[in-house]
Amino acid sequence: MFAAMHKFNSDGVGIAYETAGEGPPILLIHGFASNGRVNWWDTGWVKTLTESGRRVITFDHRGHGESEKLYDSALYPAAEMAEDARRLLDHLEIGQADVMGYSMGARVSAFLTIAHPQRVRRAVFAGLASRMITGVGGAEAIARALEAPSRADVTDPGARAFRIFAEQTKSDLKALAACIRSSREKITVEELAKITVPVLVVAGEKDDVAGDVETLVKAIPGAQGVTLPGRNHMNAVGDRGYKEAVLAFLA
Repeated sequence: MFAAMHKFNSDGVGIAYETAGEGPPILLIHGFASNGRVNWWDTGWVKTLTESGRRVITFDHRGHGESEKLYDSALYPAAEMAEDARRLLDHLEIGQADVMGYSMGARVSAFLTIAHPQRVRRAVFAGLASRMITGVGGAEAIARALEAPSRADVTDPGARAFRIFAEQTKSDLKALAACIRSSREKITVEELAKITVPVLVVAGEKDDVAGDVETLVKAIPGAQGVTLPGRNHMNAVGDRGYKEAVLAFLA
């Protein structure tokens, strides 16, 4: 079940996107070094959401998947990537949508929700919790790992994992290196306190990248939180409990 890939001009950057299903719209925002298909189609999310009666929109971030590759790190702030998402809603003439982001996509979703609250009905921040506030760290090590001649040259285990994943997703390694150097902006507790839309925070119990769910839930007025038992950053994304929690939240 793959839709045709489309592209639109997001303030001069070519962004690839797909849509599936009919009904209330939900915009899905993928994580770093992934793409719309790997993050959302391959994990069964698009099938789950379309079968629940929703119109699902996925897209590839700038520098990722089928979208335009940029090699200047100044072009990858999370706030600007959130504007790509907002412009996609404009392009599709969608006034308001539910929004769900995973990992880097959760940070982008938060920037979108803070900057354009009228465009977001409900938001799910998954795969990034307390570290949305405190920062993830390790960006330069990951960038160097992506720029290394081969994965054999990468000794840092965390950075090596990103290199392996980026190769599996057939990503442009130099574009990703530029992205990671500027996309991991922290969001202050004061900014998060301005969020007025309903929010669900989801992360795996063993997800060191995300941090703990409760800290982020406390920072966002009225937010709910779900911790997925035994799950880590890589295997939480397709978790059945995650899907059940999101369907209940959206309903």
